[in-house]
Formats: sequence, C-alpha cells, structure tokens
Amino acid sequence: MNNDLVMTVRQIMDQTELPQTIFIEAIEAALYSAAKRRYGSTRGVSIKIDPELGDIRCFVPKKVVEIMHHFATEIPIEEALKIKPDAKLDEVIEVEIDPSEFGRIEAQTARQILVQKIKEAEREQIYEEYKEQEGEVITGYFQRTERGNLILDLERTEGLLPYSEVPRPHNYRRGDALKCLVMEVNIDQKGPQIILSRTHNGLIARLFEIEVPEVYDGLVQIKAIARDPGDRAKVAVIATDESIDAVGTCVGVKGSRVQTVVRELEGEKIDLLPWNPDPAVFIANALQPATVVRVNIEDENTGAEVIVPDDQLSLAIGRRGQNARLAAKLTGWKIDIKSESEAEVQFKEEIAEELFKPVETDSSSPAGLDLTELEGVGTKTAEILRDSGFSTIESIAQATLEELSSLAGIGSKTAEKIHHAASQILSG
Repeated sequence: MNNDLVMTVRQIMDQTELPQTIFIEAIEAALYSAAKRRYGSTRGVSIKIDPELGDIRCFVPKKVVEIMHHFATEIPIEEALKIKPDAKLDEVIEVEIDPSEFGRIEAQTARQILVQKIKEAEREQIYEEYKEQEGEVITGYFQRTERGNLILDLERTEGLLPYSEVPRPHNYRRGDALKCLVMEVNIDQKGPQIILSRTHNGLIARLFEIEVPEVYDGLVQIKAIARDPGDRAKVAVIATDESIDAVGTCVGVKGSRVQTVVRELEGEKIDLLPWNPDPAVFIANALQPATVVRVNIEDENTGAEVIVPDDQLSLAIGRRGQNARLAAKLTGWKIDIKSESEAEVQFKEEIAEELFKPVETDSSSPAGLDLTELEGVGTKTAEILRDSGFSTIESIAQATLEELSSLAGIGSKTAEKIHHAASQILSG
C-alpha cells in the first residue's frame, strides 16, 4: 500500500499545481481513515511522512501482552522488548507498522480519501484563484453548448457563459478564444462555478485598460458606457491631464487601439466621445455623429429638449432609435429630439396660446366684475373700453374723464356716467 499511495500521489501531483503540503495533509487523512477502520480509533495513531524520499511511516498503540490474541491491538512481550527494552506487561507502546498490513478494504478506503481530499483542495484553490478575478477579463475557449448556455474551457476548469450574457447575433465555433468578464464565482459540492459575460459594460472598460496604457494608468478615465451588445456602444472618456486628448488616445494611430477592441467584440461599433460635467454639452456629445443646435435642460424631471438641423434629425435618432436610446443611457437624461422647423412651429404655437390666453379675474373682488355691470355700459361699449386698455373697473375708475370721453363712440356724458359708476363700486 505504501508504494500504491506514493504512486497515486505522484500521478496526481503531475496533473495539478497544488502545493506539496496539500498532498501531505491528504495522505495523512487517508492513512488515519484506514487506521480508524482497522483499529476502531485513531487515538494514539501517528503518521510521519518524508516528502523528499516519499517515505510513509505509520505508528499505532499496542498493548504488551504475554500471549497475543489480537494482532491489531496487542504485541507479545518478546517483540515489545525489541522495540522498547524496558517494556512491561500491560503497557501500551507505540509500534511502527507497514501500511501494507492494512487489508484490501482499508487500502481502498485510503486511496478514495486521498483522491477526494486532493480534489477538494484543488476545487478550493481554483475557487480562490478565480474569486480574486471577479470584475476582470479572462480568456476561455468555446467547447460546447448546454441548454443555450456556452461552456468555455479555462484550462484548469470550465466557465459558464449564460445565454443572456452572449451578444447576438454570434457564430462561435469550437476552440474559438473568447475574452469574457468574470461576473461571479461561487462554489458548491460540484466545485467552483465561474459565471462569465460578454455583454457587460465592464468588459469594454477592461478591454480598453488592456489595450490603452493611459487608461490603465488612470491618465484617461472611462466615465460612462452604454451598449447594444454585439451592435453598437458609446463610451465617454475624459483625460486627467489637459495635454492629453482622451478620445484620440483611445482611438489610437489610424484607429489601431479602438479597432483591436472592436475585433474582440466581433465588430461591435464603438463611438468614443468626450465626457463633460455640463449636462447640455455632454448630451450634445452623446448624440454624435449628429450635429446639435442647442440643448434645453429641464431640471425638474431630468429631461432635455435637443434641437437639431432638419437634415440631422434621422441621424440624431438613429436606426430604430438606437442613437438617441444609447445617448439617453449614457447620460442618464430623458432626451426629446426635435428638428429646427418643429421647434419653430412649437414656439409660435406657444406664443400664440400665451397671447390669446383669457385674462383671469377674481369674481369675488369688485374690481373683477364684468364691465357690462356698470351703469351705461352695454356690450359694444364694454368692447370699446377693453380694446382701449380699460379692461377692469379699477382701470376705469383711475382714468380721467378726458381719457374716457376721447374714446370713439363714448361721449362726455357717457364717460362721466361710467367713471362715476366705477368709482362708486370701488369705494363702496
């Protein structure tokens, strides 16, 4: 059994990267299990392993007896004296045994425990390794599909790329190398479960960190990302150093840097644009490549009205509204896009509505009475007064007789009667 165990350990060591201490602990656990099965207890049993020589020594307690009846737990006095010259009857001494003395069942149990312990240690190591990589990018190789989900080979283990985290359309073939974001790492009885994503915004951020040293070093910051995975993305960037062109740095010479990211995302178009703390400027930038005339910010509901030239309206909205939708996701603002002609028509309608809006009066106040309630004022006279700026009883009472009598259709006597009636109402 000694040789079998050593051979088993060496085979596993060649296939894994576990530290030697793990194997020693696993061997000890296996031997203790075998000893317990044979002796009924591990109390007093000790295991000594020389990792350099591959030597395994096992010591068990045995009672010194004159006539041995139980080989597993007793030792004759004559044999005991060879081990301990001053041994006495009924004394319990430590006796080295050859693990090969364990029976077939004990040996099989030991090997099972050994393999189990090593696998548990390997699963734990893999879990810890990938747990530290949550939020980072790793490369996996497409192997197969299970229930719509993609299984990737991560060399030491497998990763799960859920259907919901796969951009569409896609056409992966077995063996394709895919860079993925590590979203979550869990562990259960089956081992580590590594959840991956190719649709998460963080994937783009990490890919730019890999490709653009200035982003990795913090000289250029990615402030916001909005994606239609597999189709198009908008990325807002800003430089911490004014001498650096954030967008140009990420684009690279002849677009080399951004194109590397685009290829990794299977042709997903990426719009790089400058971030700005001013919402109006940022919204205008976010709607690129469309030209924006002006942005009207409505603070109450984080809404913004954007005016664009008539020939830029379809470009600003984008195919199936994509450009406007991504701009809204990127900025966090509700965006209402109008052409200049639409905005002009709306402006004229609002002005007209304001001009012809009826004057509200307070009927509970004498000054709010209708003009026809004045003595000597009929419908026609009331219309003349209103057209001339005397729309309230108060304004009539404050006017002079000369002003009232000068109005077309109102004589001096009528003016005096109207003025007197208005003054009476206000005074009384």
